[in-house]
Amino acid sequence: MTHQVHAFEPPERFVAGTVGEPGDRTFYLQARGGGRVISVALEKVQVSLLAEKLEELLLEANKRFGVTLPEAALPAVHDNEPLDTPVDEEFRVGTLGLAFDVDTGTVVIEAIEAGEPDSDLSGSPLEDDEDDEDSEDDEEPDDDLDRLRVRLTPEATRAFIDRARRVVAAGRPPCPLCGQPLDPAGHLCPRHNGYHR
Repeated sequence: MTHQVHAFEPPERFVAGTVGEPGDRTFYLQARGGGRVISVALEKVQVSLLAEKLEELLLEANKRFGVTLPEAALPAVHDNEPLDTPVDEEFRVGTLGLAFDVDTGTVVIEAIEAGEPDSDLSGSPLEDDEDDEDSEDDEEPDDDLDRLRVRLTPEATRAFIDRARRVVAAGRPPCPLCGQPLDPAGHLCPRHNGYHR
């Protein structure tokens, strides 16, 4: 089965966003460009970790290659718009990859589909592959998985980081005693021996 690479180099817009109410939100990365909109679903922790690792990548690019770091985006230029609709999930993200392209001075983000690739059942397990120099065993195990690839400037990366952090923080506030999320209907706090808080 062939895989698709949804490439946006660069996208018109690349953001993290959610659909649903706090406590029941689905997180998405969404890229728009060239008349296409691609949305991929992922976990809240993945969005948080992506923002953290992108920050580290920018700092490392500055230290090693002298890349000028953009200032934090001004509140007036924040992208607070909702995700483009309809939000049709292309796939669920299993792996995120990051790289800095020194030649173009851009950050490359790749979101790879979760799951196992379809195994090729056309060959017999008894065939002798020693004479086959073009053996497919050298391929990466995730070569048959769909992926979303975006290429961002350091400024666009900073804007993505800022929005991703705001989206993650917009969820349910944590309980001051145990740190678990507080539901609007209340919360059974283990620090209060199960009494509602």
